[in-house]
This record gives sequence, structure tokens and C-alpha cells, in this order.
Amino acid sequence: MLDLVAKKLFLTKGKGVHEDRLTSFEYALRDAGIAGTNIVLISSIFPPGAKLVPRSEGLKLIKPGQVLFTIYSRNQTNEPHRLISASVGIAQPSDPKRYGYLSEYEAFGQNEKQAGDYAEDIAAQMLASSLGIKFDLNKSWDEKRQQWKISGQIYKSMNITQTAVGDTKGRWTTVFAAAVLVL
Repeated sequence: MLDLVAKKLFLTKGKGVHEDRLTSFEYALRDAGIAGTNIVLISSIFPPGAKLVPRSEGLKLIKPGQVLFTIYSRNQTNEPHRLISASVGIAQPSDPKRYGYLSEYEAFGQNEKQAGDYAEDIAAQMLASSLGIKFDLNKSWDEKRQQWKISGQIYKSMNITQTAVGDTKGRWTTVFAAAVLVL
């Protein structure tokens, strides 16, 4: 039986600008370092026992034409001066034998901190609910984070976010953020 559980993950991001929408996306993938691969979008589980490695190490583990399983966020605009963001949030459990969560989030008008915090919050909420940790949806992100830390069941949460302001000439601007799983 083929084992497709990733052993490593890395985070990457990029942005691209071009007159053509698809080419703008291609440029964002190039900026992220994964343009020469075949990207498959998957659901949002951080595999048990998987290790988060630096981007530089992760890029060395892939080769042109490879199929990459990714959790990614992408946003595009051709409106001049429009702020766009793409973010992936991560929440890892304290017990490495359990799975964690990743989330995808894209927004208009949100800066890197706003979009990143929201994506991270989504991932942490999904993990907390799967672990049976009670939390109040109406509390602020910082209050929920403190509550989860106290539980001792969530090891860490983080995000990777790419923002950009739409090109002044109306060319397509793409932002891309991803967690790339390496088998």
C-alpha cells in the first residue's frame, strides 16, 4: 500500500504582476519557488509526526515536474491600489502523534497582521474543537490563544501571509501563500 502521509512541510509565499491573470499567478508561484511543479490542493490536515522545515530546506526536497500536495491561499485583483492578502494558518497539537490543522484565508483590505491572525485563529479553532477544548467564539484572538495555552494541548500556531497592493496600471496582481507537504 502506498504511504502518502507527509513527513515534512514547508511554508512559502509569493506575489506576481502581469497583464494576464494566469501569468500573474505563474509569477507568484515563481516567487514562491514552486512554479516548476504540479500543485494539488488538498484539505487542511497537518499530518501526525510531520516536521515543519525552513523554506530553504523544503525547496531542496522538490524537483521539477513533481506533484506537490499543498494547502494554499490565492487572491488576485486588477484594481489599482486595492490591498489583497492570502494566508495559511497552522495549529499544531502538543502531542506529535495527533494531527493538526491548516487553514486558507484570502481577503481584500486587510494587512498582513490582520489576515495572518485570522488564518491562524481559524486553524487553532479547528484544532481546539477536535481536541475538545472549550472556547468562546466571541473572545478576541489573544484571549482564545491564552485559553489554549493554558489547556496545554496546543503546541503552537503560526501563519504565512502574502499581501500586495494592486498594480497602479491595472495589471493583474496575485498573492499566494502555501504549506507544501513533502512525502
